[in-house]
Amino acid sequence: MAVNANDLRKGMAILHNNDVCVVLEVTHRTPGNLRAFVQGILRSIKTGKSMDVRFSSSEKVETVPLMTKKMDYSYKTGEDYVFVDPDNYEEVTVPPEMVGDVKNFLVENGSVTMTFVAEKAVQLELPPSVVLSVADAPGGIKGDSANNVQKMVTLETGVQVQVPLFIKTGEKIKIDTRTGKYMERA
Repeated sequence: MAVNANDLRKGMAILHNNDVCVVLEVTHRTPGNLRAFVQGILRSIKTGKSMDVRFSSSEKVETVPLMTKKMDYSYKTGEDYVFVDPDNYEEVTVPPEMVGDVKNFLVENGSVTMTFVAEKAVQLELPPSVVLSVADAPGGIKGDSANNVQKMVTLETGVQVQVPLFIKTGEKIKIDTRTGKYMERA
């Protein structure tokens, strides 16, 4: 299906130079005395490389259908991450470049939303928040609770976050996956 370049949105998949690409960013520009255009950052599914592309605002762009599925993180094999479809137990192996910062919040059997284009995984999305246990938390200093004082703790995934002084090792806490900040005890 062909759409105008003006209708491109983040997360869409398009056909560009005989390659399927995922739209990472889209900006509509209208310079003073020139015609309007659409500037986009696309990631090639074949190569995994990103590119900056400019389309005329009236240019037709071929879209490719996307499919999203809930997947569960299973384990890490070498550098790659393995996810399992909870419905049919099919495994999908994903390279570390695609996982990116999502790895900071991945725990065994944790759910993610995976986007597929032409049977190939192209994007991972975490839920808005996850519950992780505190692996290492230094003790708070008695009498240091007059203000909103925080301390740095290490979570089970190895990532470090700022939390209130009362959080102890072994406790489960809720983390906002968009900001990486402490929300509440779980």
